[in-house]
Amino acid sequence: MVINVEISCMVISHKKASINVLEKVWQKDLRGAIDKLLSFEEISECAVLLTCNRVEFYIVGKNTIENLERFSYQFGIEKDYIEYFKDEDCLKHILRVASGLESMMIGEDQILGQVRDYYHLSEDLGGVGEILSMVFKKAINTGRKVRNLTQINQGSISIGSAAVELAEEVLNGLDGKNVLLIGAGEMGSLVANAIANRKACTVLIANRTFKKAEELAKKIGGIAVKFDKLEECLLNSDIVISATSAPHYIIKKDLLERVMWKRKDKKDRKDSILIIDIALPRDIEESAGEIPGVILYTIDDLRSISERNLKKRLEKIPQAERIIEEEFLNLKNMLKELRANSAISLMYSSAEKIKREEILELYNKISAKYEVNESILPILEEFANSFIKKFLRIPTIRLRDAAKNGRPEIIEHVEYLFGGVEFVSTNKDEKAEKRSVEGHFQRS
Repeated sequence: MVINVEISCMVISHKKASINVLEKVWQKDLRGAIDKLLSFEEISECAVLLTCNRVEFYIVGKNTIENLERFSYQFGIEKDYIEYFKDEDCLKHILRVASGLESMMIGEDQILGQVRDYYHLSEDLGGVGEILSMVFKKAINTGRKVRNLTQINQGSISIGSAAVELAEEVLNGLDGKNVLLIGAGEMGSLVANAIANRKACTVLIANRTFKKAEELAKKIGGIAVKFDKLEECLLNSDIVISATSAPHYIIKKDLLERVMWKRKDKKDRKDSILIIDIALPRDIEESAGEIPGVILYTIDDLRSISERNLKKRLEKIPQAERIIEEEFLNLKNMLKELRANSAISLMYSSAEKIKREEILELYNKISAKYEVNESILPILEEFANSFIKKFLRIPTIRLRDAAKNGRPEIIEHVEYLFGGVEFVSTNKDEKAEKRSVEGHFQRS
């Protein structure tokens, strides 16, 4: 494998894009996205990372930024929403992402698991090769190291807990409130745990798989409800936090209109309901916010809480960045060594091919002249192996030194000479070269 390639990524995140833009680029068909990227002739590897506030595509190959720009046309979004990172900037970016420094909630833990999960998913779908495997493994290890050494995640605010904090601010606390949590997955669990820490409200948990709702409810002292009872639960809820992974709306405008009409009709029920949608794609139809009495918030509305969270963690960031820089340099050296190994492999595979041909040719000559049998072949092969190993020892050492000392041009020359980049020799040229060498030895 020749590693004379680029590593780049395309990023659409909360830093530049709203929830509307993120929904447009969200990949419901992960296999389709990976197959599309790999269909580009110059792309050899790719991986996708999806979270509630970022969509990222990583590729390995040639002309990577140009290929990512071609890929981005399908989304129909403005270029201003997209960031591109190449080579060193790309490597630093994924290390920062895994470490929580690029998250809306600085230092949050959830992103590390998402990087790991999407690395494995991309690998299972055939996108990840030797290079991205090394990069993502290093990113995951760096994320763990940053958290262990800096405690930047200590008391960390997740998107889930930020949603609970927003509800407290809007309603001046949760005491005595009825909270309906929709979704019992990873994000729903974060919300549930944040609410449980307040211990001042009644929590109903609805999930399509009722058993998961029961398990989470038991854990926090809540009440599990059947998913088909959502409308009934909405009638009595002060707060709704929705955090499912459904690809479609869970609550549509017409359902909420019906609920709000019934609430208004009952004097003992409050006129307004606070809904916080932290799902991507969204769970709540956007137009539902137009209904009188419905107060609808999305991930975009959590930015102010994110800014407060950042202030709390500013003192941890310099130490985290120093760790990331050390791991970045380590990763660069690993990739350099990988490239040197590629060039070394080219040398040995080229020698191996010639060795087999020459051993057979020599055996045919010896057996014709001295009537030896095939028992001599292992001896000839042992001699050839020893010769190749000793002959290529110094080039191997110097290629590794070139990689460590930032001399990529030496590796490129070896790749070129041994057919890794552009093999220009013809049979005619090779025969002429052989005759010239033979003539030299005869004259000697």
